[in-house]
Amino acid sequence: MIHAAVAGATGYTGSELLRILNAHPDVEVARITSERCAGRALAEVFPQFRGLCDLSYEPLDPKTLIRGVDVVFLALPHTRSMGVVPALHASGVPVVDLSADFRLRDPALYAEWYKAEHTAPRLLEEAVYGLPELHAREISEARLVANPGCYPTAALLALAPLLHGGWIEPGGIVIDAKSGVSGAGKEPKPHLHFPQAHEALCAYRVGEHPHTPEIEQEASALAGTVVRLSFTPHLVPMNRGLLCTLYGAAARPASTSDLVEHARSYYRDQPAVQVLDPGDLPNTRDVRGTNRCLLGLVAEPRTRRVVAVSAIDNLVKGAAGQAVQNMNLLMGLDPFRGLDLPALVP
Repeated sequence: MIHAAVAGATGYTGSELLRILNAHPDVEVARITSERCAGRALAEVFPQFRGLCDLSYEPLDPKTLIRGVDVVFLALPHTRSMGVVPALHASGVPVVDLSADFRLRDPALYAEWYKAEHTAPRLLEEAVYGLPELHAREISEARLVANPGCYPTAALLALAPLLHGGWIEPGGIVIDAKSGVSGAGKEPKPHLHFPQAHEALCAYRVGEHPHTPEIEQEASALAGTVVRLSFTPHLVPMNRGLLCTLYGAAARPASTSDLVEHARSYYRDQPAVQVLDPGDLPNTRDVRGTNRCLLGLVAEPRTRRVVAVSAIDNLVKGAAGQAVQNMNLLMGLDPFRGLDLPALVP
């Protein structure tokens, strides 16, 4: 049995992680932390865990957190993890960090986009970017896994087969993505209040969203050249789900069937990615609560463009489920162990 600790287990991502781990056949959650809820029972804060888990929240202390556990998950706010990870890393216990603190390899880039100096830059070189479909071998050998953001996950799973196969040009890529309100986190903000977010659709942080360099970093590695792209996120009035539509200039003649056939070959051993038939496009409804990504591809000969559409659940494949997928690789399990979850129905 794998014993896990979850730090920051009161946010949307942390509580979703507990839900998935509670049902995992090989995992027992041994410790949970929360600064606000220290001393309170999990079932008191989240009644859905009544009769399922009798843990209580503890304050976050790295020395205590690693006691008797095989893996640590950090579901902390950005800029918080880098203050905790060095002590955890020194202990030898594998860490899966769900914040952005170890995703970017360049500390100057982190400071530019997150407006904070990185306090553990040495570990940036050692951290493995935790997108299992691209880095499974490296993840399995890692001690620190940087779990990707939700937007980069959806974008990169759409981009990877197109860039790797030379189907699109690396310049001029445009990403238009829309996420449910849970993607903004649990901290109350005026624009997330129900009257503000309901029946509303808006773009935000255009040209300055911090997920941009993360997408560009991994896209550049796939393309073998520097990739600069346009990324526009939108907030949509639903709880969970993320739809990403990507546009790229075709690098060579191809039909929609060609693109689908290539993507299916690229992801043939990756159960988390399902490439849809020609003419079929993803819907966030079909991935709610799952660790899957649906991918649809379209060739536009008239405009000489390729369009890729991906859909994920931002809290699962975009965060907590992917973290468990990474843990499975770290622990030598089947990557999809405990994650073969059917979509939630309305």
